[in-house]
Amino acid sequence: MAVTTRTGASLTRRRFLTTAASSAAITVVGGIAKPYLSRAADRPLITHGIQSGDVSVDSGVVWARADRPARMLVEVATTDSFRNVRSSMFVDALPETDFTANALVEGLPGGQDMFYRVRFQDHSFPGALSEPQVGRFRTAPTERRSISFVWSGDTGAWGIDEARGGMRTYATLLRNRPDFFVHCGDTIYADGPIAAEVKMEGDAVWKNVVTEEVSKVAETLKDLPLYGMAVFAAPLKAKVLLKILITAINLFHKDAANNPLEFFDSEQAARDWIASRRQKYAKQ
Repeated sequence: MAVTTRTGASLTRRRFLTTAASSAAITVVGGIAKPYLSRAADRPLITHGIQSGDVSVDSGVVWARADRPARMLVEVATTDSFRNVRSSMFVDALPETDFTANALVEGLPGGQDMFYRVRFQDHSFPGALSEPQVGRFRTAPTERRSISFVWSGDTGAWGIDEARGGMRTYATLLRNRPDFFVHCGDTIYADGPIAAEVKMEGDAVWKNVVTEEVSKVAETLKDLPLYGMAVFAAPLKAKVLLKILITAINLFHKDAANNPLEFFDSEQAARDWIASRRQKYAKQ
């Protein structure tokens, strides 16, 4: 079941939640609705982050997965404050879809950054709502215009010198705000060890972050130096492909539990997660 509400005027948060709560009453017809005080441990969980994709001039698809039968509540606005919600909808996430839900968001302005906020509402206890997660996508332009994109390849040969700011190339790419990014790899070189220090011109020395795995040539997939991957603001199709790829690699990885794939809405959240992973392995 999917229901969409659109408005040219402001759609307040109270109105949205009231509409959602009213729709949830359908699930308790024939029974007795009892007051319910939601506790954090009882709330639905968004298990795999939120994702968006199939974006056109005036529409996009929002996807998420719950940990139980629930109703996905989606709000869409042109600002991250959500003070003026343009559209809201709800879609049921049921066992037959593995508790996933897709919401087609239509009637959007072209060439505009769109922010979407997702919550899950427990089917059995409508008062139990998950913590909200916020994502963003940009609709295609309505007029013909030039586009920009960036491309990179052969990333991992030198390694990472944290004193020099790590891989600063990617920060430069981001500052240029391209319409899309094509990454052709490689992000690691398993056929050549990374030295702890590399002498440069003059007296300069490049000091690499080195682990046991990258200090020798990889002989099997188990030797690949994988400690997790952080991805932010990726479209739906990219997330699905990455999930399949990492799952396949982990079948052969000697420490699969320590090679998670995490999706984030913002770059800062992804960087914070990477920093915490580095600190963890630096102590080992």
